[in-house]
Amino acid sequence: MNSTRHLQTLIVGGRPYVRAMMAVILLASVFPVDLFPNAPHEIQGADGQYSGKQGQVLLVQVRTGSRATDVTGRFLGRTIPFFTAPDGRSDRVIGLLGIDMQDKPGMHELTVEVHERNAARRLSYSVLVLKEKYPIQHLTLPSEKVDLDDENLVRAKTEQERVKTVLQGVSRERLWDGPFVEPVQGETAGAFGRTRVINGQARSPHNGEDISAPLGTTVVAMNNGIAQLTVDHFFSGKGVFVDHGLGLYSMYFHLSEVLVQDGEMVKQGQAIGKVGATGRATGPHLHLGVRINGARVNPYSLMKLSLDGARQVSR
Repeated sequence: MNSTRHLQTLIVGGRPYVRAMMAVILLASVFPVDLFPNAPHEIQGADGQYSGKQGQVLLVQVRTGSRATDVTGRFLGRTIPFFTAPDGRSDRVIGLLGIDMQDKPGMHELTVEVHERNAARRLSYSVLVLKEKYPIQHLTLPSEKVDLDDENLVRAKTEQERVKTVLQGVSRERLWDGPFVEPVQGETAGAFGRTRVINGQARSPHNGEDISAPLGTTVVAMNNGIAQLTVDHFFSGKGVFVDHGLGLYSMYFHLSEVLVQDGEMVKQGQAIGKVGATGRATGPHLHLGVRINGARVNPYSLMKLSLDGARQVSR
């Protein structure tokens, strides 16, 4: 019996479930449609959409149901922790999504894993990254003011590795509470993302904002946290790294004086240093940086974010 006659025999005289299955196969081969509309899907962006520019901070809200025990996101290889909404609602979690200053423009996926007591499910959000226009500064300087000698080169690389290790740490407790405040009042340079081209060679983009203020002006913590690391580095001079929890760090550089110690708990508005010109600085100012789970973001984007609803309910 040839294959065609065998197929006809199955369809005409076979058992009902065989006939039904063969009909499905034949239909699927002719009409490529979804024959099982109730089957699970993984459609990118099916659960919501967000958009923001390079260097911006986005507030992401996810409805999870009251049984969620752990919620974690992934965006462009970075982990995004979520925390329970401070308004007491158990069916909603919040996360801060940082778009790095050099993330590729276009549509990207934020995946969120929601773990419950005996199950897990995956949510998908589309995030449109928009290109930000950053300034370019061309400078011509003597080579001795640009190139490092061997000793300072080794020092700078060692300091960079230490900072990298610190910023990779993610404490599971959220320490910050409500909106972030400006650490010092002064004129901003609009330097975030700026590329310096020195003697024809492009340098790394400026990953913070510069705020001009008189020498010795008090610098305060943007929010509650831990003074994770105090330094006196070749490039950034005297500085403080504050860990606000859940992978969020603020950094304060070129200080003339550091007023806290490693491991010290700090409160929003607490004095942590004074404006200076230490390290490689042309004059008194504060270099303010913010990292969110590895993403270099504009500090003022974080300060402008509406976080009044993200206050701790209790201590």
